[in-house]
Amino acid sequence: MSMNVKKGDAVKVIAGSDKGKTGQVLAVNTKSDRVVLKGDGLKTVKCFVKPRNAQEKGGIIEREASVNVSNVMIICPSCNAATRVAHNITVDENGKKIKTRVCKKCGESLDVKASKSAKTAKKATKKTATKAKKTVKTEEENNN
Repeated sequence: MSMNVKKGDAVKVIAGSDKGKTGQVLAVNTKSDRVVLKGDGLKTVKCFVKPRNAQEKGGIIEREASVNVSNVMIICPSCNAATRVAHNITVDENGKKIKTRVCKKCGESLDVKASKSAKTAKKATKKTATKAKKTVKTEEENNN
């Protein structure tokens, strides 16, 4: 089964005992179609851990429980709504096909890489703009 959920996505639980709660995906298991979510008030599981060496302590710990991938929906970062996922295939200048995940409601990209590169581009333009302003100020001071 193809999974539309990736590690780091914000998701909303739509079925089960945690219905209506939101969390972040920590791990994805494609073989069993399950995702591990981290969030406030989400289900946890108690498990026993053996000490691996003399310095470690063993005992009962709580960790996040896994949820079936069919019980979660991705939250779009731009419209902040739980949405289905569409796929957009584009071809870059080298002729390589790029498949991106897209929000069905607003059409914005859900892929972290695309949004990170856009954010870094914005930050880079801000930095260059502030550097340009500083150089103009220093040149004006030198001229006066």
